[in-house]
Amino acid sequence: MHAFYAERAAAHGVQHAKTGSVTVVQRTSSDLRLNPHLHAVVLDGTYHQDGTALAWEELGHLRTREVGEVLERAVRRMARYLERRSLLESDDTDEAAGQEADGLLAASAVSGQVPPAGPQWLRGLQPLQPSDLAYDKPLCVSLDGFTLHAATRVGALDTAGREALLRYVLRPPVAQERVTTQKDGLVAITLKRAYADGTIAVEMDPLSLLCRLAMSVPPPRYHTVKYAGVIAPASKWRAQIAPAPPETDPTIENLDALDEAKPPRRHGTYRAWADLLQRTFDFDVLRCLKCGSRMKLLTMVTAPKSIARYLRAIGEPTDTPGRPPSRGPPYWKSTVLRRKALHDVA
Repeated sequence: MHAFYAERAAAHGVQHAKTGSVTVVQRTSSDLRLNPHLHAVVLDGTYHQDGTALAWEELGHLRTREVGEVLERAVRRMARYLERRSLLESDDTDEAAGQEADGLLAASAVSGQVPPAGPQWLRGLQPLQPSDLAYDKPLCVSLDGFTLHAATRVGALDTAGREALLRYVLRPPVAQERVTTQKDGLVAITLKRAYADGTIAVEMDPLSLLCRLAMSVPPPRYHTVKYAGVIAPASKWRAQIAPAPPETDPTIENLDALDEAKPPRRHGTYRAWADLLQRTFDFDVLRCLKCGSRMKLLTMVTAPKSIARYLRAIGEPTDTPGRPPSRGPPYWKSTVLRRKALHDVA
């Protein structure tokens, strides 16, 4: 993607140009099935060195043909990456690979079938099937099971639109209000958009839901938000592109009012956890629900004796709970498994 913009800038006579992007790795679809995809916010242009300053070069609107070229290049690179690591299995090795625990869990989360516990009706993952480049609609292309959607665009002066776009690409796997428990013990996930066949919700047993949730968690030490190009943390041009902090209104005559109007100085870009939660979920966790006043932290209780005394005062147990006895996998509690194996419709 970055090489594509550099080539477009070179065609306009601008050499050594760079663009910037923020990529968010999303692992699930709206029904929590494992569906790895990337949400990328890319600068629709490039920066280049003009003396001691940076100059912005706008490259105009993308064409659908150019989006297809980017997808073809990306699919080739991803296929080579997977082949080098032997992650593209053939038909002969699919069944053996499907016997691994992680493979079964991933296959179940991808296909949306029975959970990987107890009797299995899962088949191995199919290899990558080649297909032709298809143009579904303007700026939307598909190839070999990969799709690229580049029709969403936000103007440079649309501050609200940029924030809405970033909130969308950073959204969590599923909204809590869209997950409800039914009377028969199944869990229903209301879809954000209905399927082509009119499906508006997906029902599954709790074990299948846990399997999908397990695969929605990224691997340890894996960053799901990645910055690249001129806005990368190590970029030498980032300091010249980042906006300067807002200046204080110079019309304030009262110096006392001026001091009060200044925000508290911070040694960095740290934000309190309560501020981050309020900005993300629009909920102030430090506001009392009864009186509406602002709560503040008084002290941290860390001494074991003080913690035990407080727990006894509020009637909570102070002893460590014992470990429950071990049990087998609860696969027969799965409604889907019972229907398949025992034809149990209850």
